[in-house]
Amino acid sequence: MTARIFRLTQVHQRIDEYLRFERRKRAPDPAVCERLQKLRSRAKRLLGRLALRG
Repeated sequence: MTARIFRLTQVHQRIDEYLRFERRKRAPDPAVCERLQKLRSRAKRLLGRLALRG
């Protein structure tokens, strides 16, 4: 595993944790949730591209 893949995996996990935390709130902020979903999706796409490179 390269350092870049490892770092992106960590970023993806942190975003996912914060998104779960935000959704558990009594009144989650939809704007924050949407932004976190976009960031998580972007990190996942980058990981996919790196995985395809080999």
